[in-house]
Amino acid sequence: MDAVVDTSLLKQHVIDPEICIRCNTCESICPVQAITHDSRNYVVDASKCNMCMDCISPCPTGSIDNWRLMPKAQPYTLDEQFGWDELPAEKTPEQLAELGVAEGATDSAEDLMPQAQVQPATAADDPTGETPFNSSAYNAAHPPWSAAHAYANLYGPKAADKFVTATVAGNVRVTEVGKEYDTHHIVLDFGAMPFPVLEGQSIGVIPPGVDERGKPHHPRQYSIASPRNGERPGYNNISLTIKRVLEDHDGKPVRGVASNYMCDLKVGDKVQVTGPFGTSFLMPNHPRSHIIMICTGTGSAPMRAMTEWRRRLRKTGKFEGGKLMLFFGARTQEELPYFGPLLGLPKDFIDINFAFSRTPGQPKQYVQHLLRDRAADVSRLLGDANTFIYVCGLKSMEEGVVLALRDVAQGAGLSWDEIGPRLKQEGRLHLETY
Repeated sequence: MDAVVDTSLLKQHVIDPEICIRCNTCESICPVQAITHDSRNYVVDASKCNMCMDCISPCPTGSIDNWRLMPKAQPYTLDEQFGWDELPAEKTPEQLAELGVAEGATDSAEDLMPQAQVQPATAADDPTGETPFNSSAYNAAHPPWSAAHAYANLYGPKAADKFVTATVAGNVRVTEVGKEYDTHHIVLDFGAMPFPVLEGQSIGVIPPGVDERGKPHHPRQYSIASPRNGERPGYNNISLTIKRVLEDHDGKPVRGVASNYMCDLKVGDKVQVTGPFGTSFLMPNHPRSHIIMICTGTGSAPMRAMTEWRRRLRKTGKFEGGKLMLFFGARTQEELPYFGPLLGLPKDFIDINFAFSRTPGQPKQYVQHLLRDRAADVSRLLGDANTFIYVCGLKSMEEGVVLALRDVAQGAGLSWDEIGPRLKQEGRLHLETY
């Protein structure tokens, strides 16, 4: 008997490599792990994608919102997508027919679904009897209700201007000397070119030259470390916190193209910038709003921006801010960016908690441990609708942090089943990990 061949259509989810800034938002938020990446591209596995659309609105560039009609039996493979420099053109009906699509096939609701759906895990799938914890399920896709309006995608591949040129106005090392933790605070000046930003947004930097395939480098994303009125108030500038990458997450030697380029810049050098990007990881602006900031390493950039904006508002005496809590993790004190300046902030302005995981002679401590140590204070804020939580750093910290928040809530007699979904729905918990 001849095998039955599926000749219907699939509306395949794909990512535009020209626009993507490799921020990892889509991969971190996908509930079925359908999105992955290599050194060049982020791609979608058609066999896993269940069209839940969770990744669409958080994407800062819109690169995730692309689709191609393909034969359901022959979608674009991961290897094909990894090789793209731009999206392939839409296939004509004639081309689809040549690929074996049945005559008259359409993209009906049934045809929009991929070949095999992977549903979120349930307790029935888990032999331990416990449902696997999905931290991304609590990640808000929209900003706090009082956040300022964010301008996005003013410069980039699909904009009228492909990039804007900024001038390096400062480049200062903000960690102690050490070969593995060379972190710089870099100030970029945009001169007369408009570049409005808010705390929590990011930019793309285009490294000069070409990659190993002879193609121009894609933009690399960096979170803005300065408040909305600039690193130097009243000037059209921003700052970034950039770590020179010398090894990957597995400890293997690697030389980061963009990070090394940026850390070596001199005052007066020119940099090609795209963006700004991001419309959800934004801070609240209403009086007496509380902010809990949880970060590691250069994930401190947006937290520095938020803290500095609140500090400047405090100096005016015209804004009544709520409680600020910072949980900041690094391997050692020497690797912690801005350690000295943080110690100089008033205790009645911000509650700072440091976690060090590689201090000689001391037990390893991570930010989630600090959250549990401060459970009494954190739980009071969790129960307040005016509290907004921001998490930025390595992907490996995300689940531990959200689990700690859940445990703190439950330990205080609060219902996480009520609080968790509300944090997402009300734009109060934002996860930006990579």
